[in-house]
Amino acid sequence: MAVTAPRLETARLLLRPPIGDDFEGWARMAADPITMATLGGVQPRAIAWRAFVQMAGSWSLYGFGMFSVIERATGRWIGRVGPWRPDGWPGNEVGWGLLSEVHGRGYATEAAVTAIDWTVATLGWNDFIHCIDPSNHRSIAVAIRLGSARLREADLPAPIGQRIDVYGQTTAEWRRRALLRAL
Repeated sequence: MAVTAPRLETARLLLRPPIGDDFEGWARMAADPITMATLGGVQPRAIAWRAFVQMAGSWSLYGFGMFSVIERATGRWIGRVGPWRPDGWPGNEVGWGLLSEVHGRGYATEAAVTAIDWTVATLGWNDFIHCIDPSNHRSIAVAIRLGSARLREADLPAPIGQRIDVYGQTTAEWRRRALLRAL
């Protein structure tokens, strides 16, 4: 699928495909024990690099992947959010992960709304999910704010193998909520 690399803006954030300069922020997040506690655990720099280029590769091969989230006021990389569909995944995911130092500011919800809007308009998915560790109460709250409901449990494919809760909704449900938000 050929998709032009987008630059999406919110009041406080810029979302764009990852570029090489984003790796230092990505590696910092991968080493952050608070953020990574529910995202598979802290990763050494070499593993973080593989995950980073995997995301860039998804953009190159499929025309989508998680966006780098840039704080507009400072220009710094603060996380990743967006569509993600690796082989064997439990569905079409729109996920998020932010540096712990910016937790509690509403950035995850702000970025996810923008990423979901782009995903729905661009990729044509009929539904989307969020794979969330059951102990990640912050991400569960974000999913609920987005209008998603808990659908089921699932295991992420090897080598991850993590048991997660699957939250999600249909594109039709998202569009109905968007109309209500606009009123």
